Amino acid sequence: MSLFDKPTQPPAHSPARRGVATRLLATACLPLLPAWLRAAQNAAAPRPEASGGLELASEWTRGRSPEGFAVSEKLDGVRALWDGQGLRFRSGRPLAAPDWLTAALPPEPLDGELWLGRGRFDSLSAIVRSKLADASNWQSVRYMVFDMPQQPGSFAQRYARLQALVAAVDQPWLEVVRQFPVSDAATLQRQLRELTQAGGEGLVLHRWDASWTPGRSPAVYKFKLQPDAEAIVLAHLPGKGKYAGRTGALLLESAQGRRFAIGSGLSDAQRADPPPVGAQVTYRYRGLTATGVPRFATLLRVREAE
Repeated sequence: MSLFDKPTQPPAHSPARRGVATRLLATACLPLLPAWLRAAQNAAAPRPEASGGLELASEWTRGRSPEGFAVSEKLDGVRALWDGQGLRFRSGRPLAAPDWLTAALPPEPLDGELWLGRGRFDSLSAIVRSKLADASNWQSVRYMVFDMPQQPGSFAQRYARLQALVAAVDQPWLEVVRQFPVSDAATLQRQLRELTQAGGEGLVLHRWDASWTPGRSPAVYKFKLQPDAEAIVLAHLPGKGKYAGRTGALLLESAQGRRFAIGSGLSDAQRADPPPVGAQVTYRYRGLTATGVPRFATLLRVREAE
């Protein structure tokens, strides 16, 4: 057939013609679909984790020996990186903090959490969101540091230097997160249970001999009674029954690209005014399905833009 020949049309009821008609109908109807369904249809590549060049923890395996690891409490705060000139969120965005705080920090980089205390994440988040509208609220915030990014040596060496730096600064709001050894898996499990009962979030384990590594590290782990993870809000799913006219669930996408809906844990206020599309949320779950979707997921909190 030459370039100018008219192509042969398949029979009206052939599979090829039916396939073309189906694609045309789907294209024409797509704008009529609910927003949440269009979001699910528009498959995107898995979002990379926004680490801002930080070292991130992996999940600890229950029953594993903690020998060779430093153990500390996992603080439920706002991750904050000091780069020697200013504070930054986990994403790398600038974090507005009072001048009296930043002026006292050393020129060396620090990694840590802004923290108010156990169970006070929402209050802390409100202070950080205020963008210094009332800087007096920062008087109760502590900067709990646990590492020195991009610095040479083992974690044990960095931890020793970190203690010396914080002692030299000598400010009550700047503290080093205490690291301690644990002898065996049974003792680690007992300490996790006791900490959780006291209102703590969990434990962090860091190999004493590990060098600093950006991204998801094979030397840093988090250990909780019930695991949690973060996901991005893709859309708001309409409610039914008593939730009619409000948000029934959130359509989420995990860091691994898995999409799933979560309704458990949403408060009445959040159903009336749900977290915006693109917001990052933390959820708890009980294991994964064979396809990697979280089982029995429950919304834990909405993470402010960081």
